[in-house]
Amino acid sequence: MLKSKWGLWIWIGLISIALAGCGESSEEESTENAASGDTITIKNYDRELSITEKPSKVLTLGPNATELFIALGLSDYVIGNSLDNHSRGALPQYEEAYEQIPELTYGSATREAVLTSGADFIYGIDWEFGEEGLNIDELKDYGITTYVNSASTLEETYKEINDIGKIFNAEDKADAFIADQKERISNVEDKVSQEDPVDVLVYDSGGEGVFTAGGTNFETLLIGSAGGKNIFDDVTYKQWATVSYEEVLSRDPDVIVIHDYDKPSLDQKIKEIKNHPVLSQLESVQNENFVTISLESVLPGNRMAYSIETFAEGFYPDTFDE
Repeated sequence: MLKSKWGLWIWIGLISIALAGCGESSEEESTENAASGDTITIKNYDRELSITEKPSKVLTLGPNATELFIALGLSDYVIGNSLDNHSRGALPQYEEAYEQIPELTYGSATREAVLTSGADFIYGIDWEFGEEGLNIDELKDYGITTYVNSASTLEETYKEINDIGKIFNAEDKADAFIADQKERISNVEDKVSQEDPVDVLVYDSGGEGVFTAGGTNFETLLIGSAGGKNIFDDVTYKQWATVSYEEVLSRDPDVIVIHDYDKPSLDQKIKEIKNHPVLSQLESVQNENFVTISLESVLPGNRMAYSIETFAEGFYPDTFDE
């Protein structure tokens, strides 16, 4: 009787262990299946993206897009970038990683270069797409998902950063990065809140007139957060516009923000401004009230706080020298 009782307990124990093992196996399999079957649905402005797995080969079209991937610790995914002609080099903390990323094209990405790259995901500035650029529908046919960088507000930029974090399982880094940007921007806004607004002309280039930022341009928002006012913020029909020299003279800016990129050079632009028969009449030109900034710094991306800090220091040098 004793022998049979012990046998019964052993038998029950073995069955329990077996059932427990089966339970663990089923739970692991269920978790793995759920993870591999997850679909992330993201709204990218007027488009909806459905992503079933994390991309592995990324093209970043624009130095601002490239730097954001580096800032979020995602540079290993990037197999190529473009638009280095609009860059004056990465910020110091990103230089080493930036130099390791292959250059797909120096200027705008070409259709051939993109389609033969082997990429499965693109994060690119909006001007790279459309009638004169890459066709998003064609890219999709080649198995390339496209996320367009087209923010016009800080909140839209934060959403883009959050979306990239979700797609690449880097949400914690995205949240931390956004928190840092918000804190730095808030510090600047608090400091300039007691200052008189500064009237600002954005000078991208000259020619038949001044090619400048309009009211819906992301740069206008950055200037505003730094205590400035874009004198052409009433131009709302497009982000960039050419305005007459006479109109610039009549609006009499206190400061001129000059974009720095490859051609024409910054020195050449300053020389053109100072020697121009109309612009040279401006008091801001005569006093050389210039603030220079690289073009990638005023595009939506990772440099929001950096750019607002740079503008504020240029608009209010006495305040920020304290």
